[in-house]
Order: sequence, then structure tokens, then C-alpha cells
Amino acid sequence: MSSEKFENLEDDFSTSIDRLRPVIEGITNQTGEQRKNAVRQAEKKVEEANFIMQEMENEAKIAPTQYRTQMLGRLRTYRKNLDQLNKDLKRKTEVGFYQAENYGFDRDERLEASQRNRLVQGTQSLNRASESIARSHQIAAETDQVGTEIIDELGRQREVLTRTRGRLHDTDDNLGKSRKILKTMAMRVMTNKMILIVVILLELGILGLIVYFRFIRK
Repeated sequence: MSSEKFENLEDDFSTSIDRLRPVIEGITNQTGEQRKNAVRQAEKKVEEANFIMQEMENEAKIAPTQYRTQMLGRLRTYRKNLDQLNKDLKRKTEVGFYQAENYGFDRDERLEASQRNRLVQGTQSLNRASESIARSHQIAAETDQVGTEIIDELGRQREVLTRTRGRLHDTDDNLGKSRKILKTMAMRVMTNKMILIVVILLELGILGLIVYFRFIRK
């Protein structure tokens, strides 16, 4: 795991759960004030466990992507275990309410216990919402990472296209220069041909004059 703090919080959470279980299990065998104290102690330990889990969720949110999924998976398991303990506590607390009525406990104490139970349930709902937000944050972070990779890839492709366009411009320039050179060479060839024709005509004229003066005019 990448976060040492997350691992330490896991140890604290496991210790808190180990201490919570015997307290909840012992509520059934207690009555009167001892039972109320046990319920208060269990609810306090539930709140402590919820606080530790909230800290772990905060650590998971800022963890690298390759570790975050594993952390959130373990948090879901921890949340499931804590929810089960809360259900057991709620069930035994409700049994305690019934017994409190039989033993004549006053209405204010029952109301206080009910309010504590609602507080625990509210904390559970808040933690579940936080976990949902953490999952949404994870998805958003992964989406952002994919988007960043796509943008980088498009940037690289743009650079390749830019270089290719530059090469095409260079090739076009070279072709233009080649066409000019070929045109110049063609003009020189035509000029050489014209000169050659003129030379040939001059030679023929000279040859004709020589033949005329030497053979015909005599």
C-alpha cells in the first residue's frame, strides 16, 4: 500500500472493531444502569470507528490511481463489517428499550438513547455518502487522466503532421527548383541545336561557294 498513514489507520480500525464486538455481545447479559453504560460505550466506539474510517477515506481520495481502487475495495469491506455491528447494536438497543419499559426507566433516558441511535445512523449515512463521493472522485480522476493522455497523443500527432507538412513544402520547393533547372537545360539544348543548324548551313553555303567558284565558274 502506498500510504503509511492509511495502514496505521487500518490497524487502529481493526483494534476499535475488536474492542467493539465484545461490548455489543455483552449488552444482552446486562440490565439496568450497566446495560445503559454498555450501550453508551458501544455507541462511542462506533463513532470512533466511523471517525477512523472517514480518515481512511480521505487518504484514499488523495492516493495514486493504482492504489486508490484497492484502498476503496478494502474500505467497502470495513464499512460492511461496521454496518453489521451497528445493526447488532441497534437490535440489542431496541430490546433494551422494551426492557426499560418493563423496568420503569424514565422517558428522557429512552429518548436520549434513541437520539444517540439516530446520530449513529446519520453518521453511517454520511460515511456512505462520503464513500460514494470518493468513488465519483476516482472516476473523475481516471477520466481526467484518460483525457490528458488523449490530448497528449493529439499533440504528438499534430507535431507529426506539422513536420510532414514542412517536408512537403521542402519537397515542393525542390521540385520547383528541379523544374527550373530542367527548363534551363531544355532552353540550352534548343539553343545548341539552333547554333548547330546555323553552323551546318554556313558550312553548306561555304561548300557551295567553293564548288561554284572552282568547278562551275571555270
